[in-house]
Amino acid sequence: MTHEENVLYYGDNLQILREKIAPESVDLVYLDPPFNSNRSYNVLFGRKHGKTEVQAQMQAFDDTWTWTQESERLYSDLMNGAVPAQVADAVQAFHRMLGENDVLAYLVMMAPRLSVLREVLKPTGSLYLHCDPTASHYLKVLLDSIFDPRNFLAEITWKRTTTHSDAKRWSPVADILLHYGKTQAATWNPVYAPHAEEYLADTYRFTDPDGRRYGHDNMTSPNPRPNMMYEWKGHASPPYGWRYSKETMAKLDAEGRIWYPDSKSKRPRLKRYLDEMSGVLLGNVWTDIGPIGSRARERLGYPTQKPQALLERIIQASSNEGDLVLDPFCGCGTTVAAAQALNRRWIGVDITYLAIDLIRRRLDDSYGSGVAFRIEGIPKDEAGARALFEQNPLDFERWAVSLVYGQPNERQSADRGMDGVIRFPTGKRDVGRAIVSVKGGRSINPGMVRDLKGTVEGEGAAMGVLVTLAEPTRGMREAANRSGSYEWPVNGQAFPKVQLVAVRELLEGKHPDMPPALSPYLQAPKHQPVVREMRLDYSDGR
Repeated sequence: MTHEENVLYYGDNLQILREKIAPESVDLVYLDPPFNSNRSYNVLFGRKHGKTEVQAQMQAFDDTWTWTQESERLYSDLMNGAVPAQVADAVQAFHRMLGENDVLAYLVMMAPRLSVLREVLKPTGSLYLHCDPTASHYLKVLLDSIFDPRNFLAEITWKRTTTHSDAKRWSPVADILLHYGKTQAATWNPVYAPHAEEYLADTYRFTDPDGRRYGHDNMTSPNPRPNMMYEWKGHASPPYGWRYSKETMAKLDAEGRIWYPDSKSKRPRLKRYLDEMSGVLLGNVWTDIGPIGSRARERLGYPTQKPQALLERIIQASSNEGDLVLDPFCGCGTTVAAAQALNRRWIGVDITYLAIDLIRRRLDDSYGSGVAFRIEGIPKDEAGARALFEQNPLDFERWAVSLVYGQPNERQSADRGMDGVIRFPTGKRDVGRAIVSVKGGRSINPGMVRDLKGTVEGEGAAMGVLVTLAEPTRGMREAANRSGSYEWPVNGQAFPKVQLVAVRELLEGKHPDMPPALSPYLQAPKHQPVVREMRLDYSDGR
């Protein structure tokens, strides 16, 4: 099994890693799993239409872990051969030390996933695990048991925010990235950052007639080498000799790389040009990539979104063009976007349909039809839709709402039949709404149409769309035909007040008869190839 295509997988990453990703096929893994922070994260939907901004939040996931019967079952699997012996030993040690609590539940979830991630890496591959200090020390011990401590490469500290006001402790402003190679032959392209302006002003303070900045470097050797004494164009060498041979001096002179002083008593010096310098080799403390601000163009409203520059740095350092990058917790797809921008192949996996749909729209916004990828795990036919409904009714609703270009409802209880909303323009500054109701059960009836009409009127919406997994009955279609019509103020066109559409019809390409829908997501910026202010050292000949 090879991955020549870019792929988004919807589903449990452990199952997908075991069944869909070939061993030793991946060049780089980046993962940003839940941190066990005991928080509920909401995703922000919204867009601007004229001067009107429509925004809403919806829960994306709970980052809350508890020890349950499922945790007990997973722990038993680990102790009975689901992971290598040394990994099971590490998890057992955690069990003895921590007891059966939320932290152990988190580590039991991570252990098999990290083990399989090592298996899918090529011998030259490496893994970056993004976490915060509340879990990083446990995860490092776990990774040591999986990758071998000798393959630990770095613990990177990323300053992700500014200092907060907290008088009781040092303000937590940093995340941790743990970097491991599968072997000691992991791909590595050193990354350089620009020199500080103070250094440049002091060191490269001279300018050639063509505008190139340069500094001076000593051309004489600091070690006594009396046999190399000679003169160069009337400038006497010191007692310990020139650093370069006469042949090299002649070559440098022909290239205009020697600065000659105005006095024969002074020595010539070598010109070091700024545009030929690599910059400063980056260390393991990164303070130059800031967080995504509330008004940043790349902000998509996803709770754990990381700056694309952070992922681009990782991908550039630990992979080459054409390599395969995998993110098994891909969220809103920053790893995918960065890999695409840097000409890498990619695989993204997420267990929430909300994330997969957001990534799909993000790629469309950024690249249009310029990026080819496929999505696996979402329904492609009625049988798949039925399976999704039976497995996860909430994700079925969100999937169905996305098929009509709507925004899923924030709440899934006491929603009065409102599973989503479609927004469309009604003027330069105004937005209209169509209420979406989704019915996945086999038993449907005309009363559902009447209920939706009542909700549309009660909410002051313009229209209603009822999406059904089962085929609508004749009585339902008659009830919809009697619901009246809506006149779109933009051009006076009339649309059905309430209309029915079956999942089968949506999968065949049919869409509700209504004004053009506005995207429910914050729009990702168009992809603009840029050169980041960093340099890669390819001195090994690549």
